[in-house]
Parts: sequence; structure tokens; C-alpha cells
Amino acid sequence: MGSRGRSLRNKGKLLLIKKIYTVLLILFFKYQGDHAVLCVRIKNVAVAVTKAARLHLFQAQEWQKLQNSIQDHSCTEKFSKAQLTMTVNHTEQNLTVSQIPYPETWYVFYVDKFTCEENYSESEDIQFEMILLNPDAEGNPLDHFSAGESGLHEFFFLLVLAYFITACIYAQSLWQTIKKRGPMHTVLKVLTIALLLQAGSAFANYLHFSSYSKDGIGAPFMGSLAELCDIVSQIQMVYLLLSLCMGWTIGRMKKSHGRPLQWDSTPTSTGIAVVVVVTQSFLLIWEQFEDTNHHSYHSHHGLASGLLIGLRVCLALSLAAGLYQIITVERSTLKREFYITFAKACILWFLCHPCLATIAVIFREYQREKIITIGVILCQCISMVILYRLFLSHSLYWEVSSLSSVTLPLTVSSGHKSRHHF
Repeated sequence: MGSRGRSLRNKGKLLLIKKIYTVLLILFFKYQGDHAVLCVRIKNVAVAVTKAARLHLFQAQEWQKLQNSIQDHSCTEKFSKAQLTMTVNHTEQNLTVSQIPYPETWYVFYVDKFTCEENYSESEDIQFEMILLNPDAEGNPLDHFSAGESGLHEFFFLLVLAYFITACIYAQSLWQTIKKRGPMHTVLKVLTIALLLQAGSAFANYLHFSSYSKDGIGAPFMGSLAELCDIVSQIQMVYLLLSLCMGWTIGRMKKSHGRPLQWDSTPTSTGIAVVVVVTQSFLLIWEQFEDTNHHSYHSHHGLASGLLIGLRVCLALSLAAGLYQIITVERSTLKREFYITFAKACILWFLCHPCLATIAVIFREYQREKIITIGVILCQCISMVILYRLFLSHSLYWEVSSLSSVTLPLTVSSGHKSRHHF
């Protein structure tokens, strides 16, 4: 079976194609429940019959045991140990995978009579279409999602709905506030653009998963667009948080008496922020090439993902250290409260992914991606809400930033009603 003329449904499960003599690891899929189905359709049946073509299904753990076994199994012995086998000799065939105690990954291999022969000459390819289905809520094999992705479609629907409702309530007031061009105008504008990109990513993911639920292929362009929006949003937030914090820290070192509400960017703070942003951008793009599946928060097993998590931990620690220095010398209670809240938002933004990736290790493999994806998105949404409430609250920032003429629904009632001078 060659690599040309294939049509694979559930493309998100395509792992790799490698040759062990002539054996092809076609894909992997996380089956769950009873009566999961593997459906195969081929066009040139005569070629498949001539080659004695077969599909061998291995549970991932069993295949890894065979690969790591001290005993040297021959090619034939390895494939004789497959949990399930399907002889490919009809135009359309179904294989039922049942009695699965818990969701697990299965590898699907193509094998023919030439598989274990060293001297192999190329022959006509077998064109095929493969559909993998899990049982739905009613037990019918109609669900295109693997166990590792089940529930994400519904999550993104609820997330998009939440963004829409929030926009209907707050968009007009927020827009009026931004138009007033107060001292925090730039911060609010960058924060809002990052939020819009996050919402765009959620909507693109929802469209991709909606299409995927119908045909098992989805909309790859929308999946890529969702990742692009998320990457740009991450970059914007890193630049915003880092340049703000570094600007305040460096301003204090120079004994600047400028109000901390301003975006006190300096050449030094801007330079540091740009270097970090470029580094993160490089790692995010590298991560996309390491893992081509359409999801924004990738497995942390790859080198790029590991370096990205390490960068986020370093950023969180450095920002926390810088803000701690400011807090310890700040005499104003209002300013201290602001810096403490800002520090919480920064730490939550940067540490949510590393912490969730670490926590996910104790769960089964099929649960990890969902835990990381849902957890990171919710934590970063909470971080953005904290920042909005901080910059638009009835406190020091609300007063001196000339935003008080517009009462926002996001504002926090405060007991500080008098004017404060510093």
C-alpha cells in the first residue's frame, strides 16, 4: 500500500507512516466504550486480494511492549500477536472493536504478503478510505471524535456563547472608555485586541470541530486559523505584561516619579519585551511543526513544548520577583493592592499551562489534552477579567486615569470615594 491516492478520514489521528520492510503504521485512534467501528473502503480490490492485504490493530501498550521486549521477535511473530485483524478483500468492510474497559489508543498497521520479505519490489498502490467511529451517547457508532477529543466541541460552543453574551453586555461601554484615550488607553487597547483574538480562536475551533463532527475531517484551515489567533494573542499578552512590569521596575530604579498608571515603557523594558516575544514566537512556531494536530496547547513531550513551558515559568518567576520589589517599598495601600492583583493575573497567565501540564501527567493519556486545553483557556480568561477589573475599577486607577466619567459594568465598587494624591 503506497502513500499515494489515500483518503484518510479522522485526519487528526494520523500519526506517521513508516516502513518496517513494507509495513505501514497508518494511524492511531483512541477508542472508547463498546461497539466502536473501523470502516475501510478500497477501490482496487483485485490488487488487495493479490497482495493478501490485511489490517492489524494493536493496543498501544501491547505494541510498545513488543517493541521494547528483550526477546527478539521476528516480523511475522510481531504481527501474529495483534489483538484484531481484518483481511482487506471487499470494497467496504467494517470491524467492530468492543469490550474496551476504558478509552485507550489503538495502532492500525497495514500488512501484506510482502511485509516480512527483505527483497520487495514496488507494485500498484491500494487506494483506500478509512473511517474510525466511537459510540455516541446512545451507543451507536456515529461519533468521529476520539476519546481524547470528546467534549471539546461542546466546550468551544459554550465558550463562544459566553464571549457573545459578554460582548453584548460590555462591548459598548468598553468602546466608549477606550475612545476617551485616558492614561491607560494603550493598555486597554492591547488587552482588548488580545481578547478579540482569543475569541476568534475559540470561534474558529468551534467551526473546525463542528465540521469534524460531521465528516471526521473538519476544516483544517479553521484549525490553523485558530492556532494563529492564539499565537498572536499569546505574543500580545506577553509583550503587554512584560513591558508594563519592566517599565515600572526600571522606572523605580531610576526614581521616576511618573504615575504607575501610565505605560512607562523605556528603551530597556521595550528591548527586553521584544527579545522575549521573539523567543516565544520562535518556540510557538517550532511547536506547530513538531505537532501538526490542530490544537493550541500541545503535548509537552516535544523539545519546543518543553522549552516553551520553561520560558513561561521563568517569566512568571521574574515578573513575580520584580513586582515583589515594588510591593515591599510601596507605601500607598491602594498602589500595593494594585500591584498584588496585577502580580496574581501575571502568575495565573504564565503558570497555568506549566501547572496543568504537570497535573495532567497523573491522568490517563486520553484525558490530558482536554485537561490542558480547557484548563488553560479558562485560566487565561480569568486572568484577563482580573486585568480588566483592575484597570477599570472604582479605585486609584479608575480615578486618576480619567475613566470615571464612564461607568462600566465591569467596575468594582470600592470604599475609596475620596481623591488620592501622590
